[in-house]
Amino acid sequence: MLRVLMFLVPLALSVYAFIDCISTKDEDIRHMPKPLWAILVLLFPLVGSISWLIAGKKRQPAGAGGSAWGRGGGRQQWVAPDDNPDFLKSLDEDKKREKDRDADEDPRTD
Repeated sequence: MLRVLMFLVPLALSVYAFIDCISTKDEDIRHMPKPLWAILVLLFPLVGSISWLIAGKKRQPAGAGGSAWGRGGGRQQWVAPDDNPDFLKSLDEDKKREKDRDADEDPRTD
């Protein structure tokens, strides 16, 4: 079992680092161009992966402010609908439109 873990852990780390490297925007990469980072991760799986995770990518704090969907300039984070002011505003607008439509169709008005 230990032999399998000694093989799978570095493999999983290098696969994660490689996918993270190639999916990262060019402006978020530090110190070297993206192709060099990808080659480093592929040629030296353990050292390259750890290097990429530590020094290769600009990281942002988890609580960085921003818009309702993309809190910060990096990865987008999902926001629950009841915390999204744009969604709540659209609900109010839908209610107003429905109320106006019902008032136009109401047969009791003379």
